[in-house]
Amino acid sequence: MPDSLMSNAPPALWADPRDARRAIREGRHTGWTTNVAPGFVQGNLAILPADWASEFLRFCQLNPKPCPIIGMSPEPGDPFLPMLGQDLDIRHDVPSYRVFRDGEPVGDVTDIADLWRDDLVAFVLGCSLSFEAALLDAGVPLRHIACGSGVPMYLTNVPTAPAGRFRGNLVVSMRPFKPADAIRAVQVTSRFPNVHGAPVHIGLPHLIGIEDIDTPWEGPRTEVMADELPVFWACGVTPQAAIRVARPPFAITHTPGHMVVSDIRNAAVAAL
Repeated sequence: MPDSLMSNAPPALWADPRDARRAIREGRHTGWTTNVAPGFVQGNLAILPADWASEFLRFCQLNPKPCPIIGMSPEPGDPFLPMLGQDLDIRHDVPSYRVFRDGEPVGDVTDIADLWRDDLVAFVLGCSLSFEAALLDAGVPLRHIACGSGVPMYLTNVPTAPAGRFRGNLVVSMRPFKPADAIRAVQVTSRFPNVHGAPVHIGLPHLIGIEDIDTPWEGPRTEVMADELPVFWACGVTPQAAIRVARPPFAITHTPGHMVVSDIRNAAVAAL
């Protein structure tokens, strides 16, 4: 694909995150949140019963690279997350949710009002989609945005730090770059530690257990050209791998690539 196509990203979907959430809430947007409200922080979602929440919180604290917490329920059963958006209602404001029972995904839904319970605690974790506007501003092309798709995600052989019943291997997202752009991507994303920060691996995917770069664990395939390096970031889908190991009786996450869109500007989570 020519560089001109890679650098010409499509127009942003809603400049204002409140407009984006309204469209999601009303069912007018159920797809990827790539290029939605660029410049604002997006988040991964994990919802668990209160008697599992403290273990999960500890898992996140021990694994801050893939699981940086940017918001959580003020109290069990409270679906509103005012620290991320005054009108943000976690029952309605994600384009697609994934429901787990006994650690196994049982389906994706576009609203969880009928599944919400008084004992549920929502966690929102930083997402690498947040720093993509900064990459584009720095002149670093992103193929998946040019193509209007999401990023591929891979389950690695890199273990996470266990916390109680939560454990498992790291999940990473991948973006391909020419070497000079890969260096610039490291520089840019290092400024955003609360949304995964710098990459965890560059090139040679087999060294982290990825045997087939063309077969993601989640998300769409993104081609890596002969003159490009695959660059991997810690991913907030890691908790979904940990949920499969821990096997809580009930859990809800975002469907990978379908994120919580917050009112927090990227500049607010950038390192000074």
